[in-house]
Amino acid sequence: MHVIHTKDTQSRTYADALAIRKEVFIKEQEVPVEREIDENEQQAIHFVLYNDQNEPLATVRLLPSGNNIVKVQRMAVVKQARNRHYGKVIMQEAENYASNHDYQKMTLGAQISARNFYQNLGYQEEGDFFLDAGIEHITMTKSLF
Repeated sequence: MHVIHTKDTQSRTYADALAIRKEVFIKEQEVPVEREIDENEQQAIHFVLYNDQNEPLATVRLLPSGNNIVKVQRMAVVKQARNRHYGKVIMQEAENYASNHDYQKMTLGAQISARNFYQNLGYQEEGDFFLDAGIEHITMTKSLF
């Protein structure tokens, strides 16, 4: 297993991240493509977890949002690789990146079905539930110091 990150939207890593996102969010969850692929693609740092055969299994992106805060977005694991802790692995890589780049806090909008996953990684719920792409979410945050 290894994780690669990039800001290059012309790279293979970015293409692999998009392929995972399209499979999980657009096909499985029926999120409209115009909601999934947005104006923040070039500002985000895209992470992809690969297995030993170099197959992409999981992705997440980080979007800097000012005040030493980074937003976690688009975390997804392909269906055939779920329940193997790959989500945890890629989130830890993203957190290490954020910490090493002097971000002090990570925030995300967790789908309600994933809130226990994020709680187990140390994220705390904030505020009320909200809808994003027709899916119920809750804001969660984690301090990195």
